[in-house]
Amino acid sequence: MLELALLFFVIAIVAAALGATGVAGVTMAVAKWLIMLFLVLAVVSMLL
Repeated sequence: MLELALLFFVIAIVAAALGATGVAGVTMAVAKWLIMLFLVLAVVSMLL
């Protein structure tokens, strides 16, 4: 899951560099949600 978040982050950076701000914003939002989901699942797995 963390790999997907990093992939979306890289796509957002490339899209922003090329001027596609709409695509960059969407991919950055997806990356943010994936990182949050990863952190929540990591904490839950540590507690169990």
